[in-house]
Amino acid sequence: MKTKVILCLILMCFVISSAATRYTLAEDDGLIERGRYLVNQAGCNDCHSPGYAFSDGNTPEDSWLTGDALGWRGPWGTTYASNLRLIVPKLTEEQWMAYAKNLKTRPPMPWYNIRRMKDRDLRAIYAFISHLGPAGDPAPEYVEPGEEPKTPYVLFPSPPGEK
Repeated sequence: MKTKVILCLILMCFVISSAATRYTLAEDDGLIERGRYLVNQAGCNDCHSPGYAFSDGNTPEDSWLTGDALGWRGPWGTTYASNLRLIVPKLTEEQWMAYAKNLKTRPPMPWYNIRRMKDRDLRAIYAFISHLGPAGDPAPEYVEPGEEPKTPYVLFPSPPGEK
């Protein structure tokens, strides 16, 4: 009798565990789709996916978020959109959440919008980028003001009143 009770408990644990796993996977699929949507609508691809803006958004998904060698030059120097596909897989979800909530970068990255995102949306973006997996090369390094970048760049004018 004791053996039957133990077997029954083991079977119940397996069923509960299996159901929880299916629920988590279904939830993850929803998060991935939400992340895909957010990456598109928030404009992440505009800078972080090479050629995206110039192809009317028709860049294949396998090259999304791999960073870009097109620089963004202004009074702050020259910045490059990072390869999120190499950065995010190195972070746990909780590390990603802390990173996003404390993000402060140089222009033109709208870091303030990322910091204002809801936790569920940040988790969805994390799930989507993790789903894509690592790809591409690191973006070029930041170039100090006054130094000439070695890559093509977009030149931003100085804000009014600054030189």
